[in-house]
Amino acid sequence: MTLAMNTATTILPVDDAARARSFYTETLGLPHRGMTDDGSELLGTDGGPMLQLMPVSDGKHSEHTALSFEVHDIERTVQEMEAKGVRFQDYDLPNMKTENHICTTDSEKCAWFMDTEHNILCIHETKGMQAEYQL
Repeated sequence: MTLAMNTATTILPVDDAARARSFYTETLGLPHRGMTDDGSELLGTDGGPMLQLMPVSDGKHSEHTALSFEVHDIERTVQEMEAKGVRFQDYDLPNMKTENHICTTDSEKCAWFMDTEHNILCIHETKGMQAEYQL
C-alpha cells in the first residue's frame, strides 16, 4: 500500500475556528474549502495538501512546530507577512540563532511565528531547491 501525500491533511487544534480561518485565509492567503459537520474549517486546493482547523475545548496545543510552509524567498516573505501583522519569533540558543527573524543552517533558512490559536508555524526556504508551494 502506498499513501498519497498530496492528499494528506494536517489537523491543527484551534480555540476559535472562525478567528483561525480568518488568519489562515486573509493573512496567509490559503483557500477556504468549507466547514465540516463538527465545526472544523477546511483549507487547501483540490488534489493538494489540506489543512483542517479543528476546534478543541481543552486549549491544548503543541509546543513544537506544527506546520511549515516552503517559500521561494524567505526574506521577502517575512517582510510581506510582517506587513500583514504576523509577529515572528526570535531565538538565541546554542544550536539556533535568528537574525532578522531568520535562522540559517547549511541546508535551509527558517522563520517561526504563531497563529491566532498559539500553534507554532514555520516558513522555510530550502537552499538550492525550487519550492513547489508558496505562501
